[in-house]
Amino acid sequence: MTHPSHGCDASCPNYSHYEKTIRPWGSYEVLHEEEGLKVKKITVKAGNRLSLQKHSRREEFWTIIHGKGLITLGDKTLAVLSGLQVHILVEQLHRIEATTEDIVFIESQKGDYLEEDDIVRIEDDYER
Repeated sequence: MTHPSHGCDASCPNYSHYEKTIRPWGSYEVLHEEEGLKVKKITVKAGNRLSLQKHSRREEFWTIIHGKGLITLGDKTLAVLSGLQVHILVEQLHRIEATTEDIVFIESQKGDYLEEDDIVRIEDDYER
């Protein structure tokens, strides 16, 4: 399979396949992964939001690319602005909500365990 962004196939040394994972709120793609680090491009569809959640073993760094909405970070609520950078600590409650248009952001995860089952959902619109 040829990678769409650089025309390289699986035999190239820097090949990686960015598979899109669909969720009820939108989608994400893992852009890079190595020990202790994972980088995702996340899209939250307008009118949707992630669960109010925390992680036991990782911190996250979000960089907003575009969109409009709200971020819950602990007991604070922030307006989503293009270029906004947010640092989410281990065990810190957080959520992002796309209000009137899709939100796209880059999420960098750092920690000793970066799998999806390190999500502790406090509230979830999709009853997961």
